[in-house]
Amino acid sequence: MAHYLVTGGAGFIGSHLAEELLARGHRVRVADSLVTGKRTNLAHLPGVEFLEGDLADVEFARRAAEGCDYVLHQAAIPSVPRSVADPIASNRANIDATLNVLVAARDAGARRVVFAGSSSAYGNTPTLPKHEAMPPNPLSPYALQKVVGEQYLQMFTALYGLETVSIRYFNVFGPRQDPSSPYSGVISVFATALLENRSPRIYGDGEQTRDFTYIANVVDGVLRACEAPGASGEVINVATGGRISLNRLFEVMRDIIGATVQPTYADPRSGDVRDSQADIQKAQALLGYQPIVPFEDGLARTIEWYRTAPAAATA
Repeated sequence: MAHYLVTGGAGFIGSHLAEELLARGHRVRVADSLVTGKRTNLAHLPGVEFLEGDLADVEFARRAAEGCDYVLHQAAIPSVPRSVADPIASNRANIDATLNVLVAARDAGARRVVFAGSSSAYGNTPTLPKHEAMPPNPLSPYALQKVVGEQYLQMFTALYGLETVSIRYFNVFGPRQDPSSPYSGVISVFATALLENRSPRIYGDGEQTRDFTYIANVVDGVLRACEAPGASGEVINVATGGRISLNRLFEVMRDIIGATVQPTYADPRSGDVRDSQADIQKAQALLGYQPIVPFEDGLARTIEWYRTAPAAATA
């Protein structure tokens, strides 16, 4: 049994990581400011030790990391539009806090830190699928902050011998993703709108594509990254390797739900990437990773969750 710290563990991805770690018999501590996370995401996990605080405060970061074997650093303000509107607050949450977590993990003697990176690091390069050897091309403060986070991890591995892995996420979706925020994932927004037969908003022409990745695949990839030999110091895509346009996604979800509305289109958002698709060969080679839940199955599970747990979706 190992002791894990999940920063941002009251959030969407973090709470799923905490849930799986407890199911595997590990000790789990969650550190979260509750700025974007929610206590309700952990309500079904009484075995979690919860610390509320701001990881941009180095003393809180030290307290959170104390005695932990592994640190899964998920805490962030995960929003391109918000980073464009308020780059200073975004920088504090996404860079200052990450540096504090690395220092705290190093000083606590953690075995490995696994960082939540982002496919936004690739920017609008025309090459698809996007592979880790491509130079970063961030288009927003959020994307740049994630790239800097990755570089900090690699530097801590080289300078201090702290084992680190950065996992680049590609449009993660699933149960407990909050649809009420203007920065929410599009699948959660579509699901809640279509279940109420409301018209969801699509920014741009809807032909932009994404590699939507069901949460169970991300959890599997992150936990593999904790112990995979040869992964330390690496940046690794974890996704499905496919892509679908937002227009097609809307049509598929509308058919599943049985809604009759059309989407509403709005101007593209600054900093948004046009197309995204992951090359997952590196994850397969270093982590033994393979998607365990296909996109279609994950979409059906997610819609069913929003259908049966509407109160939990927005609590």
